[in-house]
This record gives sequence, C-alpha cells and structure tokens, in this order.
Amino acid sequence: MKFSILHKDSQSQARAGVVETDHGHIETPIFMPVGTLGAVKGVHSRELEQDIQAQIILGNTYHLYLRPGMEVIKNAGGLHSFMNWKKPILTDSGGYQVFSLTHNRKLTEEGAVFKSHIDGSRHVFTPENVVDFQRNIGSDICMALDECTPYPCDYEYAKNSMNLTHRWLKRGVEHFKNTEALYGASQTFFPIVQGSVYKDLRVQSAEFIADQNMEGNAIGGLSVGEPIDDMYEMLEVVNGILPHEKPRYLMGVGTPVNILEAIALGTDMFDCVMPTRNGRNGMMFTWNGIMNMKNKKWEQDFSCLDEDALSYVDTAYSKAYVRHLFHVGERLGAQILSIHNLAFYLALVKTAREKIIQGEFASWKQKMVVQLAQRI
Repeated sequence: MKFSILHKDSQSQARAGVVETDHGHIETPIFMPVGTLGAVKGVHSRELEQDIQAQIILGNTYHLYLRPGMEVIKNAGGLHSFMNWKKPILTDSGGYQVFSLTHNRKLTEEGAVFKSHIDGSRHVFTPENVVDFQRNIGSDICMALDECTPYPCDYEYAKNSMNLTHRWLKRGVEHFKNTEALYGASQTFFPIVQGSVYKDLRVQSAEFIADQNMEGNAIGGLSVGEPIDDMYEMLEVVNGILPHEKPRYLMGVGTPVNILEAIALGTDMFDCVMPTRNGRNGMMFTWNGIMNMKNKKWEQDFSCLDEDALSYVDTAYSKAYVRHLFHVGERLGAQILSIHNLAFYLALVKTAREKIIQGEFASWKQKMVVQLAQRI
C-alpha cells in the first residue's frame, strides 16, 4: 500500500490524498460502506460501483468467520471473488463485535473467548488467528485485534484495556510480518489507538501505535456514547501524534457533521452503518438536512425525492411514493434510501476533497455543519 498527500488545507488539518492498493486507488478523504457479511445490506454490487461510486467497502472478520466460515471463503478464492467485488476491501478484526457481546465473552492475555450470537458455540480470537482469518479473506487492509473500551469506564479499566490492546498488537504485527497474502494481492495491517476519553492514555497509545511503523493507523473506541466534544478532543490529540504521512482511519464514525469535523482534524478514512441502518428506518440525509420520510408532511408531496442528488444518483422517485413504500412495509423503500444515503455520504467526502484542493474547505465546512444538522 502507498499513501500520497496531494493537497493540504491552510486553515485546518484537512488533506486530500490517494491510497494505492493492488485492487485500485482510493481518493481520500473517503467513506467506506459497511458490508459486514460480504454484502452492503440491500445494495447490489453494480449499484455500489455505479450509483454510489464506492471506492472501498468494509467487511467484518467476526461475522465472516462465523458465516459462511473461513473454508468457504478460502475455497472461493477470497472475499473479492466470493462477492464479485473487484475494488479494495478493509476488514475489521472483530474486536468491536466481541466487545459488544458483553455477557458472552471473556478477555484473557491469550485473546478473546466468546460465545457465538448465532448458536452459543464457543470460539477464541487471538492476535495471531485474526491475522490468519484476514489472510483467508484477502482484504487489502487488515485490522489488529483490540479491545474497544466501553464508555463510561474508569481510568484504571481504560489503562489496563489499552495496555492489553498494545500487547496483543505486538503479537499481531509479528505474525502479520511472518505470514503472506494468499491470492496474489498485497495486504497491509493497521494498528488501533485506544485510551477512552483520557488524554494521557490517548497520547501513550498514539505514540505506541506510531512506533509500530505500519503503513496506516486507526483510531478506535470513539463514538461509543461519549460526549461529542470529547470525541473531537481525543481525535485532535491523536492526529497530532500519528504520522502525518500515513492514512488515519476513524472507526465507526459517523454523522455527516462528525465526518466533516473529523476531516478538519486530519482524518482520512471513515465507516459507519448509519447511512443504511437509518435509511432502512426511513431517514434520508440531504445537503439541506435530515428528513424523516415516514412523516405525514410528505404524503402529498410529489416532488423529486432529492433534487440536489440527481447529479450523482437516480432519485427520481417522489417523496410521496417513498413515504407510501415505508407505510405499506415495501422493502423497496429501504433500498431506495440506503442507496441514496450511501451516495450522499460518498458525494459529501468527494466534495470535501474538492474544497480542500480548491483551498475553500474551512469556510465551506463551517457553513455545512450547520446546514447538515437541520431537521427538515
């Protein structure tokens, strides 16, 4: 993997760059649609590529390990071949999913012992075997096993959790360096900064992660319930330490406003289930704010779903029609909004990139964070 910074914003830490992988180039800042189980829910690969214009998608090691299982994916020739996606893929290690099991997992020095959410069967994730699983998947960017520290948590818990993540990381890096990609395309490995909302822990973790000298770095443990100002503060601290010349990936974030603020703080890569999850529940993101398409106010509105989106996705359906689909339980409504929201997120980061290149990002961002947060 190679990362190049092409332009920097003079009034913030925002930058426009390119990540080069064997499955294609990724223009940053970038948003990655979440394809947890090898599919972005309700969205065809053709739509991902043509309408949404996704450059990279995300899969999840925990879920793919359980279903369809590593044997199926390996026999298919890796996840790219299995799901017929030719562009880059990033895989989360599954640490967040194991963390979310709470009552069905136990963390040890060896790794994470957990019970499957599907059938209750017992499994173990170690820093080494999650590398092996991601080798089998064939993702372009692999993530290290970490503990996603919950919020709230006390200082000692956060410190012990961070140190465990660091010890796991050293084992994961060593194993990654001692193994090889399986399908003829190179892979890279990102460590993850932890430390909850404690500034000194975030500093320690960012310094430790930077010292690993991997090709990119991730920031985890944010957007887990902490106040939004704390998230931005931790992000500013961490991005001030992580190497400038390497991509920075903020995991699981977030709203359009979150993404613009994080770009301004020097972040390059994002993922979140919000565009599709909220879309399936009737929420539509637009340049003028957020719309609830289930509201009665749209019942007789036969105007285009979103005039501002016609340049990058077909939203020729009317507001009244999409409202009708949700009220009768027709799945097409969820599909239309999922595609629209993902296309909007990709258009948002593309526009942010253009504004950085044009030297207009800071003033544009200041206006947009107010506009995008409105409820229409």
